Amino acid sequence: MTPQATTAPPLLVLADIHKSYGQAAVLKGVDLSVAAGEVVCLIGPSGSGKTTLLRCVNYLEVPDQGSVVVDGELIGKYQRKDRYAPLPDRELAAQRRSIGMVFQHFNLFPHMNALDNVIEAPIGVRRSDRQVATAAALDLLNRVGLADKAHAYPRQLSGGQQQRVAIARALAMEPTLMLFDEPTSSLDPEIVGEVLDVMRGLAADGMTMLVATHEMSFAEDVADRVVFIDGGVVVESGAPAEVLRAATHERTRQFLARLNGPAASARSAANATGGRDDRVQTASTG
Repeated sequence: MTPQATTAPPLLVLADIHKSYGQAAVLKGVDLSVAAGEVVCLIGPSGSGKTTLLRCVNYLEVPDQGSVVVDGELIGKYQRKDRYAPLPDRELAAQRRSIGMVFQHFNLFPHMNALDNVIEAPIGVRRSDRQVATAAALDLLNRVGLADKAHAYPRQLSGGQQQRVAIARALAMEPTLMLFDEPTSSLDPEIVGEVLDVMRGLAADGMTMLVATHEMSFAEDVADRVVFIDGGVVVESGAPAEVLRAATHERTRQFLARLNGPAASARSAANATGGRDDRVQTASTG
């Protein structure tokens, strides 16, 4: 989806994000902005920091350094005199309402049917009227192609159906930003497409999305921008055709070669120097 005019401030701004676990530095000063309506795909090897970066956006992980701003609001902390202090839990929870997140694993409540999973947060957190929340949830389940599964329990749903319920649940809070952490990585190859189709629909509707993925065809078809992360830093960023078909950084080409085979890497290197422009092949890894 084409983002809004560049004169508008970004919806999401990550500035100098650092995060370590003990002696292991996972993020080493990441700067990234996402415009309203933009779809940005994060690619990179496992352990590169993609998931940690997503979790820093809504402060499921607290950055050791740096700032997160969503729609003009500083997330997770506030300025008190000459220093920053952690935001109280209640205020942080309120901030998270505008940030939807879909995880690798569906995290549905097993004792609730699909409809109840979707209405739980609007009723419990936003204090929405049950009838209003139910009507909205049914609309969302229809939107993700599960109108006939409203009363099915997670154990009665396929992995792809559970993930689509999880997407509907995230959308029920009417977020301005959606985060996706490898949403197809735990799915059988045959049902990956049904989740990606829902995400394509969200992009077409103008939802701002930050997506960690190994689905290169999705990144090429849907993303406005692809960001390659490795070793906790942004190595390369640009339009999908630039990064996936004409990468300028050798490390990016190495990563793509592992996903797509040596031929894809050779094409990328050739394209970077003005060679033939071929389409990247579909890759799907966990």
